Amino acid sequence: MSANEDQEMELEALRSIYEGDESFRELSPVSFQYRIGENGDPKAFLIEISWTETYPQTPPIISMNAFFNNTISSAVKQSILAKLQEAVEVNLGTAMTYTLFEYAKDNKEQFMENHHPVNSTTSISNIISVETPNTAPSNKKKDKKEQLSKAQKRKLADKTDHKGELPRGWNWVDVVKHLSKTGSKDDE
Repeated sequence: MSANEDQEMELEALRSIYEGDESFRELSPVSFQYRIGENGDPKAFLIEISWTETYPQTPPIISMNAFFNNTISSAVKQSILAKLQEAVEVNLGTAMTYTLFEYAKDNKEQFMENHHPVNSTTSISNIISVETPNTAPSNKKKDKKEQLSKAQKRKLADKTDHKGELPRGWNWVDVVKHLSKTGSKDDE
């Protein structure tokens, strides 16, 4: 069998196995994601497996670069990828996407034992608090309301209703002009 026939058979198998499984996503016919762990689980992570042209004779590309994994340290990601790579070498030449996802599910606790969520919000709030003193004075200047003359206020009042809102359709003329210009091209 050629690599493409193997891939087509594995693709059909994956679609039937994971049908209705919210953790599984087919990004393309040769690229798949699987969330290991429940939604909201701090130790959940996402694995992405992409097949090369010669897969399963050659190893697939395994990635943990998804935004979902942004709280996992690079050391933990590297250790998970290394363990998955060992499983790839054992299964080389056979359809292994399902095997790799199941291996990760079975070993989730072991994979994530050294995981301490990287809290990105604290670093962002520190940056904001550092910059706050510099931006605070400029904010006070912007808060000052623009003063209108009596004539400007009268003109504004004439355009708006008693609530200060523009009447419905006040800018429709431009839309009608635009549509009449573009509509003639479509009629041709």
